[in-house]
Amino acid sequence: MVKHLSDNGIRATADIKNERMNAKIRDAQLKKIPYMLVVGDKEIEQRTVSTRTRAGADLGALTIEEITTKIIAIADSKTDSLT
Repeated sequence: MVKHLSDNGIRATADIKNERMNAKIRDAQLKKIPYMLVVGDKEIEQRTVSTRTRAGADLGALTIEEITTKIIAIADSKTDSLT
């Protein structure tokens, strides 16, 4: 997933530390990371990512292609909202 995003010009990293998901999300919010793509067992099975904003809004499950398209559109339009 990180490779797909990077290949499309989107800066992305994976947090693979052995911590609870809530701790990882909180850490990303404190670091002011604008968008978090949460991937758990359910998302792997459905081939989606759960998308969250820095403000804590849960944007639901999207395919990696959908989120890639939205992030590129945001960068091109100079806005900061996925909605």
